[in-house]
Amino acid sequence: MADILNDADFERFRKIIYDESGITFSATNRPILDSRIKEMLREHSMDSVDDFYKLITTDHEEMKKMLDSVTTNLTRFFRNQPHFDALINYVIPHVLEEKKKTGDKTIRIWSAGCSTGEEPYTIAMIMKKILPPGYDYSVTASDISLKSLMVGQQGFYATNKVDGVPQDYLDTCFTAVEGGYQVNQDIMDRVKFDYHNLKNDSGKRDLDVVFCRNVMIYFDEPAQLVVLDRFWNSMAKHSYLYIGHSESLFGMDTKFEFLKTDWACLYQKNA
Repeated sequence: MADILNDADFERFRKIIYDESGITFSATNRPILDSRIKEMLREHSMDSVDDFYKLITTDHEEMKKMLDSVTTNLTRFFRNQPHFDALINYVIPHVLEEKKKTGDKTIRIWSAGCSTGEEPYTIAMIMKKILPPGYDYSVTASDISLKSLMVGQQGFYATNKVDGVPQDYLDTCFTAVEGGYQVNQDIMDRVKFDYHNLKNDSGKRDLDVVFCRNVMIYFDEPAQLVVLDRFWNSMAKHSYLYIGHSESLFGMDTKFEFLKTDWACLYQKNA
């Protein structure tokens, strides 16, 4: 089937997606954008690209749906295990040391770009297991995809989706149900799912840990710097940032310090 977007269409959709979300579509991934626009035209029973463009620029909800459609949602439980090993063995012990100085008993974590919820639930399960008595935690899970957020809020995952979950976590944090597994309510209660566009300020403050893995690869450097600055403002004075193992802040003008632990590399804020 022929491309539905001509060069001018591609440029204007690419621009509005970038302006609204910071997500960059290059010429190499133009076919992805083209196929997503085709799908949306079919869903709206539209033949005209112009009409669809007018719709998304005049209806905020339709714009959100379009941004949802063009994002990629690839995730799994305990993805990149060394990151979680560093959380268990280095990050949380250091956060607890800071908490002792302030008397604050709550650890606040943000999973930004959480997709269908596997990452924030992984974090919540780990926190339940390792936190000493007297400490509490909360996990905020945000994404630009409403469909993904709905999956996360339901907390049900097909059997093949929990393949990477260690048996002890599967036994204590899930309940086997027909067709798969349901995240237990005590874990679900600690994870708050929330629609959020990383281009905007989240309003969050004093976060101890931020996960934003394999998200900024879709942004160009100016958009990445905006996101990183917003993260910095949302985080506590001594806190930690996770990005994807294939991502790097090397050569970028940010305030974050590179941190190499025995388990994984990440970034820290010391302000």
